[in-house]
Amino acid sequence: MSRHGLEAVAAYDASSRPRDVRSEVRLWLLRIIVVATLVLAYNYVIWRWLESVNWAAWWIAVPLVVAESYSVIDVTLFGLTMWRARTRADPPSPAGDATVDVFIATYNEPVELVAVTAKAAKRIRWPHETWILDDGDRPEMRAAAEKIGVGYITRGREWHDRPRHAKAGNINNALMETTAEYLLILDADMIPRPEILDRTLGYFRDPKVALVQTPQVFSNVATGDPLGSQAPLFYGPIQEGKDGWNAAFFCGSNAVLRREALMQLGIVGYVREVEATTARRLRQAFRIVRRAQRRAAAGSAAAVALAETSTALLHARQALGNGEPLAEVTYTLQRRADAAAAGVVFDDLRAIQADLAAIAGLDGDGGSASASFDADELLEGLATRDLSPLNALEAVQLALRAVDVDRGDEAQAVMPLATISVTEDMATSMRMHGLGWRSVFHKELLADGLAPEDLSTALTQRLRWAQGTMQVFLRENPLFSRGMTLAQRLMYFSTMWSYLSGFATVVYLAAPVIFLVFGVLPVDSWAPEFFWHFLPFFIVNQLLFLVAARGLPTWRGQQYSLALFPVWIRACVSAFGNVVFRLPLDFAVTPKTKQARAGVPWRKLLWQLIAAIVLVVAVVVGVIRVVVLQDEFVGTVVNVVWVSYDLLMLSVLVGAVRYRGYVSEETVIASEGEAR
Repeated sequence: MSRHGLEAVAAYDASSRPRDVRSEVRLWLLRIIVVATLVLAYNYVIWRWLESVNWAAWWIAVPLVVAESYSVIDVTLFGLTMWRARTRADPPSPAGDATVDVFIATYNEPVELVAVTAKAAKRIRWPHETWILDDGDRPEMRAAAEKIGVGYITRGREWHDRPRHAKAGNINNALMETTAEYLLILDADMIPRPEILDRTLGYFRDPKVALVQTPQVFSNVATGDPLGSQAPLFYGPIQEGKDGWNAAFFCGSNAVLRREALMQLGIVGYVREVEATTARRLRQAFRIVRRAQRRAAAGSAAAVALAETSTALLHARQALGNGEPLAEVTYTLQRRADAAAAGVVFDDLRAIQADLAAIAGLDGDGGSASASFDADELLEGLATRDLSPLNALEAVQLALRAVDVDRGDEAQAVMPLATISVTEDMATSMRMHGLGWRSVFHKELLADGLAPEDLSTALTQRLRWAQGTMQVFLRENPLFSRGMTLAQRLMYFSTMWSYLSGFATVVYLAAPVIFLVFGVLPVDSWAPEFFWHFLPFFIVNQLLFLVAARGLPTWRGQQYSLALFPVWIRACVSAFGNVVFRLPLDFAVTPKTKQARAGVPWRKLLWQLIAAIVLVVAVVVGVIRVVVLQDEFVGTVVNVVWVSYDLLMLSVLVGAVRYRGYVSEETVIASEGEAR
């Protein structure tokens, strides 16, 4: 292990201490700095909006002040997170009868890598059962599990031709085949330490605790962390801050969960999904009937039947909204719809079949319309057509038959882990908190992970994380999720909000370039006034991060936060396209081993390269303009410093490109010995 890796281990091992007077003093000092930062931040941004926007150059001045406002909101959320940073005491001893299943989720990772994790899991001291969840259904993985003496689970036939939901589906499948009270979930490359359950199960003596999350620290990170793999600020002060608000969330691995909470999630999710589907079917049927009523002859039997059906649908929608039992609502509606249509003779059956065939794209030779289209598409198509009254009544019957209580489109009716994004973790814990469960962040290194060893893999990993987070943001925005406290909503929102930083970064890169090249100043203020408002905020803000980090290295993370701006933008755009327009997500499973032919991912770094070149050219042009025009000396100096800072942040990618993978100190020593 490198010196950097040893330092990371030491930082996380020196944890779980009872809060002492020193910790209390540090917390109050942190709160004072938070207040000072926010006062100065809002003083600055209000001044910017009211007095210093150069409206003559609004096209860059407004984006810049909007980006600054975004950053102030980001600082506000960070300060709120730190306000109740929680240092937990050691947990109580676990209940002696606690049963545990250890899940090792795998898809295509090397069998040897998974075997190492499985052997370590088997050595966990607390009595448990270890299971390899092989989503690749590999005979060699099954054989390895048998040899090691651990369980092996893969998907059954019910998953064929059904959505698989990646890792969430893999774990949901295993939940139905196991019975232990608690689950330890591990990624294939997270090697657990023997004491992991002894140190975490005690928290579950509180019957409302559903989740205990521990840090993810990587042992194969070279000194200097060239790929920015470690996240000491997140798996430390930030999660401790969220823990203070009961909002520490599931991070996908190195976590223990209560089965009862997960199953409750699955059942509640099932009920809500069926209710939502039923409400959608009723809306579709109501639209179909209302359109048909306009075509029905007044006083005709069809018009009377349509009016009665419309009233029945309206009453059913109201009953469903009032929380009446779903089965009773649909049964009553079915009887009323049947009664309304009982006296009507469907003598235009061919017209009905033609309408359905036209929507489903059939050739009219007797095929079933619903066989080719899902119910939503079929009914939405019918709702936009001018059907005859008789056809409309038949379409209502189709809508009622399409209420799928068994969720036949899924392999399992009950899905405990959330399946709304490519990452299952955040949405699952968010739903847990919405149901009143509690979570814990236990800051102690209890599993040793393997980080990506090439830049391409690291970028793929970051993209997946960001895409999953933004999918949750767009599908279940925490600000509007039921059941959570306001603080919990803001804690989840702050994580999602941070991934919008890519758009602000573009503005921060563009503003100094525009001034240096074209002389357009987005800030309408003389220099001393600007510095008087900006510098105090900037200095105290940096102090806030230093005090919050408590000596942990955070510079690499700050560099990557800016340098990966194209990744964050791509994640936001692709997630939006997936959720809103149902476009496929450019998702890939993160490789767990070094990619032999990965090379330098120049295409993935194209925008960073362009940005760096433009910044350098802008500095040259800006200096020439000062020399030739003898003007804007102070502004040029300020913007050159700004550009230098941006280039320093982007420079982290130079080391990342040159990085050729982790080499242990033992290997280096052995190589030196052979050379001698």
